Amino acid sequence: MIKLFGGGADHPMRNPKEAKRILDALPPDDVKALEELSHWLESVSTVEGFKPQERAALLISVDDAAQPRQRKLSRDYTATARPSKYQENRLWTQLHEYWKQAALAFGRMLDAAAQAPKSLDPKTLALVATRAMRAAAQQVKWQHMRYGPFDPAVWGMLNKVYAFCEARGFAEASLVPYPSGSESSPRLEFVKALMFNASSPDSLLATEVDLAERVIAELAPGFAIGNAPAAGLIYWTDLARAMAPLRIVKPPEASAGLRCFGPGTALASLQGFVQKVETTRDLPASLGTTKDPEAALDVLRHLAMLWSPEPPERKHARHSVKSRLTIAHGFTGVIEVLDASGSLDFDQKAVESWVVENVSAGGFGAIVPQAKSDWLRVGALLAMQPDGGNNWLVGAIRRVNRTSAQEARVGIETLSRSPKVMKFRVRGLGEETGVLLPAAVLGSGEVAIALRSGVYPPGQNLEASIGDKEHVYMPQGSAERSEDYELVRFREMVRES
Repeated sequence: MIKLFGGGADHPMRNPKEAKRILDALPPDDVKALEELSHWLESVSTVEGFKPQERAALLISVDDAAQPRQRKLSRDYTATARPSKYQENRLWTQLHEYWKQAALAFGRMLDAAAQAPKSLDPKTLALVATRAMRAAAQQVKWQHMRYGPFDPAVWGMLNKVYAFCEARGFAEASLVPYPSGSESSPRLEFVKALMFNASSPDSLLATEVDLAERVIAELAPGFAIGNAPAAGLIYWTDLARAMAPLRIVKPPEASAGLRCFGPGTALASLQGFVQKVETTRDLPASLGTTKDPEAALDVLRHLAMLWSPEPPERKHARHSVKSRLTIAHGFTGVIEVLDASGSLDFDQKAVESWVVENVSAGGFGAIVPQAKSDWLRVGALLAMQPDGGNNWLVGAIRRVNRTSAQEARVGIETLSRSPKVMKFRVRGLGEETGVLLPAAVLGSGEVAIALRSGVYPPGQNLEASIGDKEHVYMPQGSAERSEDYELVRFREMVRES
């Protein structure tokens, strides 16, 4: 089984009055409080001498005390106004650590229950198992918030706990895992975790990951799971392995632990959400509110594409290569290396060397050898110069997977092979420096312009003088917004001066 428990000496929380005093006296700082609660989870779950029912009740009380604090810190992390680098790291570290300790603590309880089957009553056992899976799933989520690295042991635990629930016959047991939460079950917690990871969160921003999780929680009752491949069951996992779920490309080998799953009736509900937001520009109330319906639509469409019975097709053939790619990042860094003045006096610290693994007409797959920079995230703007070339391309990061603390693999979409820094005018608002991005793929008819974040009035034309001609750019759709730039697609018209 899970084999996660340890031993220890007498414990201050063995006295119920002292345990209540400790929980009532937690620091007002939520990060420090969550840190203390993490330590209490670890110590309560490892010190000997507690009776099983007593230990379980105490762990549940500690976990209950953490919930309002972790919810507030999660909101702070994904707030519109991004926290400072120090605060962001502090929030992430403690949230991830809390869920790690919660999963381990409840896992130890299940391990002990497996050795002594009558040590916990069935209701408590189901609650402990459900919280164990919720905590492990939250570990997966917070690892995705930073694009990894990912710990396969988390999936080993999730799969083993769900197998334990099935073996004990309470996988379908309905319960309310947390006092202020909604009804769930071990099965529901398991398929939520599976569908979340199967929905490519490595290509989403932190705020988008958070919304995707809420959508998945809302639609989870419609998800389907079975013991063998069947129509609509498009992913699989093996309860006997420490593996993340995979899309079914060919039928997996039959085994006792094989579980196939898919969106079930949730796909139709998701498509209904897409239609509602397209029409009303508002999210359903159950999913919260948003000031950016287009960003919410992007997440909903992303999920709908991934949950489709037909896997997403790669637009362009990919070819393996090994070469170097010089990178300048961020809107300012891209402007500096592309500036038509030809000046070489730009910040060399903003330039990095990456290793290209594969290339296609649509972009690159690359290895980032030193992936410690906090700017490395989905949506980041890049200027790229292939090894041996003297031309710069412009692209955006669309997928990030940190394979270790030092290295990451990224997917880059090429936005343009002939970018140009230009001055653009908006009538009555003066000039702004931007990057003209003729389409990377010939014949697509697209022109995009990257501008500093917050300067473009939605729906307005841009104008620019090129030689003796005036170019007018008419917006086509809404802007793609990132931290330091926004990307708007236009139809270009040319008139004589």
